[in-house]
Amino acid sequence: MGLFGFGKKDKKPTCACQSNNQTAQVKDIENIANSNAVIKVLGTGCQSCHTLLENTKTAVNNMNISAKVEYVQDMAQIAGYGVMSMPALVINEKPVVVGKVLKVSEVQEILKKAGF
Repeated sequence: MGLFGFGKKDKKPTCACQSNNQTAQVKDIENIANSNAVIKVLGTGCQSCHTLLENTKTAVNNMNISAKVEYVQDMAQIAGYGVMSMPALVINEKPVVVGKVLKVSEVQEILKKAGF
């Protein structure tokens, strides 16, 4: 029976990070950077989340930014940001990209828009 979607078994299980979602939610990030910036990658520990973490670290190093890059896996902390899909990129406690693994160049562009 297919009433209300019950009984449909054709959907493959995916990682909780939703990394196959190619439409990232980019938030308004104009000038949110400051001298004590903290950049966080929120994730569940899967390969996609680690890829975003490494790409973010590379982008920060390439741009010579003195920001601290952290990786958050605690679901209680992640829920506090209101993030529903991961990986997510957070700059100074503000989620800026949700649901997409960004390339190094994309992270650099976001950091530039944020004022770094």
